[in-house]
Amino acid sequence: MSVRRIILDTDVAMGAPGSDIDDGFAMALAVDLKDQSLELVTTVNGNIDVDTSTVLALHLLDRLGKPDIPVVCGARTPLVRPLHAHPARDRVADVREHLSGRKPTPGRAATAIIDHVLANPGEISIVAIGPLTNVAVALALEPALATAVKEIVIMGGAFLRTTSVLAMPGEFNIWVDPEAAAIVLNSGAPLRFIGLDVTLQVELNRADADRLMATGRPFASYAGECAHAWIDYLREAYPGRDFCTAPMHDALAVAVVSRPNLVTWRPARVEVEVTSDLTRGVTVADLLASRDPPQANCMVATEVDSVAFIEFFLNHIYSL
Repeated sequence: MSVRRIILDTDVAMGAPGSDIDDGFAMALAVDLKDQSLELVTTVNGNIDVDTSTVLALHLLDRLGKPDIPVVCGARTPLVRPLHAHPARDRVADVREHLSGRKPTPGRAATAIIDHVLANPGEISIVAIGPLTNVAVALALEPALATAVKEIVIMGGAFLRTTSVLAMPGEFNIWVDPEAAAIVLNSGAPLRFIGLDVTLQVELNRADADRLMATGRPFASYAGECAHAWIDYLREAYPGRDFCTAPMHDALAVAVVSRPNLVTWRPARVEVEVTSDLTRGVTVADLLASRDPPQANCMVATEVDSVAFIEFFLNHIYSL
């Protein structure tokens, strides 16, 4: 069995009250898959500040029985834009104090990414499920990273739809740091993007959360509680919409590293808007259907087998 070796670059927030949970599920899946080897976790500012994200990453790996996986703290701010307001900032004042324990591995995320990839050329896949700040800095510091990395799988963007949210016109990860996304897109590295077009089709519902809690397993039951809490938060935060599910954006990005056939891929030329606040972070995808198409710079996911993914995903999470 061929094992895919991965670095997970994440703004994990699972465990902070009222915070998004899919990044925690993604980490759990990466740990459990026998055909993937999670070798390094790097954290980045995004869903939550990077210091809290680092503490939560360490805590989740402890819960998952993997305290040996190194966690390196990364970028505290986007490359250019002012620090945005974190969705969970007001609800995490005590998280670091309550969960503080072992310390992260010394160093900087971008440097750790460079060192690990260059030491294992052609072997390491980067799975980026937060803003792309760390990955962009690594590529800028060491352009050879673009040819040494096996691939970079990114949860980010929207290619066949829009967000329909004027305040956040780009998908969140790209919107937070569009300049970083532009650097990655122009790096020449092999890129695969999993965008909102497909991730909003893979959802965890309350019945799934109940089944996770009923397992009595250390992580699964905790994850079920977090899923209920996140759905509750969404219903309160968006009273005009009847939220009853939690999309598993980031978990799908982990799954396709070794199971690319869960989604349909199209080559594309993608550019990201970095100059206008009105369209900040919008990803414009040319699917190369014209007579004289531009050169592709990535692959984008356009469809997903939702039923197959959720069955595969839950079968792994139930056991944790």
